[in-house]
Amino acid sequence: MRDVVFTRSSGWIPNVIREDGELRLMLGAGADANHEPRTFTFSIGEAHLAVIREDLARHLLLWSAVLPLCDAAGTRGRLDENAAVALLDPILLSAPADVDALFGHIRWDKGRLIAHGADIELLERGQVCAAMRAATETSDQKRAQKYHADRRRAARGVVLGPLDAAVLTYTGQYLHGATVPKRNPDAVEPALLPEVLRVIATAEQAGAGMRIGRDPRRGKRATDKRDWDRMATAVDAAVHRAHPELVDDAVRTVSFLMCSEAADRSRNTPVGDDEEAAGGRADFGETARKTALSFTDDKGVEKKWIQDSPRTATAEFWEFVADRSAGDNEVFTIEDEEMGEGIQLHFYADSIARVTTVREGEGGSDPEYRVEYSLVDGIGEYRNLVSAFVRGGCAALEQRGPWISDAAEFERARGRRRDAQ
Repeated sequence: MRDVVFTRSSGWIPNVIREDGELRLMLGAGADANHEPRTFTFSIGEAHLAVIREDLARHLLLWSAVLPLCDAAGTRGRLDENAAVALLDPILLSAPADVDALFGHIRWDKGRLIAHGADIELLERGQVCAAMRAATETSDQKRAQKYHADRRRAARGVVLGPLDAAVLTYTGQYLHGATVPKRNPDAVEPALLPEVLRVIATAEQAGAGMRIGRDPRRGKRATDKRDWDRMATAVDAAVHRAHPELVDDAVRTVSFLMCSEAADRSRNTPVGDDEEAAGGRADFGETARKTALSFTDDKGVEKKWIQDSPRTATAEFWEFVADRSAGDNEVFTIEDEEMGEGIQLHFYADSIARVTTVREGEGGSDPEYRVEYSLVDGIGEYRNLVSAFVRGGCAALEQRGPWISDAAEFERARGRRRDAQ
């Protein structure tokens, strides 16, 4: 039978229970193989209970010292109760100087104490008892996260100034650099907010007119990495020039914010239409030369487009690519059967082939085709080539070469580019 003898308002601070007549400290820590919280207990005495009742600081220090033992138990191991019991007298019943000395050579969870209000400077100096004079039962996990974030930066030699910290707080990336940045003006101290907004204004001006297009080769929500890098470089340079006092972490979070917002604008536009929304040279129904096209992928799936369709041929084609493209499906074709010509995009090889019919098949003979190859530099060039073909067929691609008709020569050209990268 288990009875709760003593508990604090915070449910995570260890409780004292009586189990089968024996006092035990009970705490939750870690998780089992099914990600369910684990619970550990170990024996304590009446003298230990008296200190735990009266002294929050000693209670928290004991918790901090026992947690590494729980971590060592893993997902299914047993708590080393002897090691846990061995901590009781030195932490709960010893003089402060002896407790400080003990914490100088055992493992303990510093973040837990910081979350409960410990003085960080005193902790860093090894004065753990003095550091816990301001301890609280309530926990502030963000305080501990901030401490660990600062420690990670310090390990890289990065020390934040007030404006650096404010910029990172504004974007929501102070604690976690992998967090998608947002605009959080209410999180910044009012005195620093005008300076932060000046930094943001510099970034916005640097990125004005730039866009991050879609990359349908990688799915419906993927964006063009080159566009992203181009915008990030421009914003980084402008912010560094205008605000040289900012550390790289603060500058990067601003460019990340600008790029994320630009990418979101593209993602909210249907695949293919984003080119037109940005003023790209996409084909429109009334000016497009093509009246009917066939799109196919490497799996034999086909989609038809006719001039009366509500969307343009380029938009329909890139939507088809976004839906179908995969690691084992990287060859897409656009064919104009009436004109006897088409293009084939090889995403795996960063290349394209244009195919024209030289002679129609007669009397059961196969038709004769001319196939020419060209290297392609990124999704932007693929978009231009597709748009040009839709507007004017293979003839419109003539100036977008060079085109190589010999397959072996083309493979050598691919090899030279690969070696140069």
